[in-house]
Amino acid sequence: MEQKLLIYNTLSRRKEPFTAQHAPNVGMYVCGPTVYGDPHLGHARPAITFDTVFRYLRHLGYKVRYVRNITDVGHLEHDADEGDDKIAKKARLEQLEPMEIAQHYTNRYHDAMEALNVLPPSIEPHATGHIIEQQELVRRIIDNGYAYESNGSVYFDIEKYNGDHRYGILSGRNLDDVINASRELDGVGEKRNQVDFALWKKAQPEHIMRWPSPWSDGFPGWHCECTAMGRKYLGESFDIHGGGMDLVFPHHECEIAQAVAAYGKPMVRYWMHNNMITINGQKMGKSLGNFITLEQFFTGDHKSLEKAYSPMTIRFFILSAHYRGTVDFSNDALKASEKGLERLMNGLADLERIQPAAECDEQTKKTVKALRSKCYDAMNDDFATPQVISYLFEACGVINKLIDHKASICGECLDELKSVMRLFACDLLGLREEHGNSTDAREEAYGKVVDMVLDLRAKARADKDWATCDRIRDELKEAGFEVKDTKDGVTWKLNR
Repeated sequence: MEQKLLIYNTLSRRKEPFTAQHAPNVGMYVCGPTVYGDPHLGHARPAITFDTVFRYLRHLGYKVRYVRNITDVGHLEHDADEGDDKIAKKARLEQLEPMEIAQHYTNRYHDAMEALNVLPPSIEPHATGHIIEQQELVRRIIDNGYAYESNGSVYFDIEKYNGDHRYGILSGRNLDDVINASRELDGVGEKRNQVDFALWKKAQPEHIMRWPSPWSDGFPGWHCECTAMGRKYLGESFDIHGGGMDLVFPHHECEIAQAVAAYGKPMVRYWMHNNMITINGQKMGKSLGNFITLEQFFTGDHKSLEKAYSPMTIRFFILSAHYRGTVDFSNDALKASEKGLERLMNGLADLERIQPAAECDEQTKKTVKALRSKCYDAMNDDFATPQVISYLFEACGVINKLIDHKASICGECLDELKSVMRLFACDLLGLREEHGNSTDAREEAYGKVVDMVLDLRAKARADKDWATCDRIRDELKEAGFEVKDTKDGVTWKLNR
């Protein structure tokens, strides 16, 4: 089935039909984590967003090379007061090598991604493994006249570039005003203009992570790694570059400038950005005391959390909002997501208990026949996952009626309903039943006990001991188990 996919391109600021440059091959690059701390909710959103894009493009028949980098050089962010390399700082505090720190938190990130059912990328390059490629990028920019050396460091010449091209096409900033203002600033130091950004930094004596270069022993600027590795693994131009909206400026703006300055043309055709997550209306941050790691969500071990939330609840929570919209965390929002996920998983489970009838009732047939195209239309409209979820909830309503024998469905429509529900809920949205944790182990044990109790209830029923039957049902209900008597037998579920 041919699908016409629209995606929002940050560069053009509008939805555009997606066409692969070298169909069926698609190149997609997404900015990955900086590995100096435990993964948090802010890491989950781009990972889940672009995992959904990855899944859907592959479903449409594209062969996707998905590159997601690991920033392990340690220069991404600096403490405002100390100007310290965070990986090096962590290494000194814990008396470990910087690469031990980077590997430890890379492993933690991978564990969290697996729990969230985020598929691994095709390639996961590390910044420290591509120093030569980054140095070559810097050399080309210098040779083309868009960078200059100063005291062993190399800076991108924004004014020169802006005169020949335009710096600010992604973020919409007018850099002429900024450049002119920077001339009036005192203490510009090594830079010609305050807005110039580092391509290579000379390492101070205390800087642990350093590499030899033609300019100094130092380390590459943050913006270099994605440009260098994107070109290495996806070629001189590729289809999609993604990341969080906070990366539009300066990171992705600088990437565009570097590519044009080095190779004469942009590398990326579609720029995609997910919006941020706030907590009770505030941006998440350690300084605000509202910073919550994914591990804390999974265990409930944080003062802002009323309880633990499963990885699939987090995934459902993120997919319940459009990727370009702001998501505001609250316990109430996560509880609602928990209930929504349970409703969807119960619907999938209940499908297996439905017996087909000779024919459908008209409303069931109408809903089932329209479901697949409605879900595709939503996904094709810039990955509108909230709309997909709403259609799946409509299907759950049909499933509930079928379970209660208030509707009928033929075998063909039942197979179609199962196919669509599994495709969109499991394969494309990446939702799944969660097994292997302590909660699941308890529920499995509960299940065995409940089945045993229901066997006793069945015996009492056979003996026409109605008082015992009702008492067992009522006490199970009080304990949180919902028991239903249907013409096909007795069913039960645990109300979470």
